Amino acid sequence: MTSIDLNADLGEGFGRWRLTDDEGLLSVVTSANVACGFHAGDPATMRRVCELAVARGVTVGAQVSYRDLAGFGRRAMDVPSAELAAEVAYQIGALDVFARAAGTRVAYVKPHGALYNRVVRDEAQAAAVVDGVLLAGGALPVLGLPGSRLLELAGRAGLPVVAEAFADRAYTDEGTLVPRGQDGAVVADPDAVVERSVALAVSGAVVARSGASVEVRARSLCVHGDTPGAVELARRVRRRLEASGVRVGAFA
Repeated sequence: MTSIDLNADLGEGFGRWRLTDDEGLLSVVTSANVACGFHAGDPATMRRVCELAVARGVTVGAQVSYRDLAGFGRRAMDVPSAELAAEVAYQIGALDVFARAAGTRVAYVKPHGALYNRVVRDEAQAAAVVDGVLLAGGALPVLGLPGSRLLELAGRAGLPVVAEAFADRAYTDEGTLVPRGQDGAVVADPDAVVERSVALAVSGAVVARSGASVEVRARSLCVHGDTPGAVELARRVRRRLEASGVRVGAFA
């Protein structure tokens, strides 16, 4: 049976401000990419999301990013490799404290935003992320874009690698994500998102912005939590996947 993980970016709040419906999404997804305080999140939020995730049997992962609260981690930054490695390890360690307190552990690592896109091609920044994961200890799986430098270097370093796809993001013919600043970068039609989810899980392909079919073989599918109606859309995606014979389950 075809199997796929459903992940979502959670804990993306700070203080009194909340962006995502964490409780609603945790009733649907199988893996939670929890913000670790650099692009969003704070100690109380991290603790709350870890406790909710454990209560619902959802795997906890660290979503690491550039230190960019004001820009939500989506601004391009040039961070020295040693500094970036230390900051990645710091974020993983911070989340792991709350994960352990809730009765689990950080089970994987996923970069966020500008860092996620940067490590697709930038070898130095990708290597720094891998060094940060290793510094944090344990052979944590790394979640990222298929064919990225990050997954290549993580694999070389002996870390498990997990390819990820996005049902609600437009793809280029090269299999990379269309930058958010460009028109059509986010797929807004819920029906299209559901159909793309099934295609990615069953056939390992997605229609690029050009109309071409692009191979994207992934073990995990991201459903973004910061879009309108995110929880209901995530439910629709999961129901359709399961109705199509796809087993939905965590990879870690």
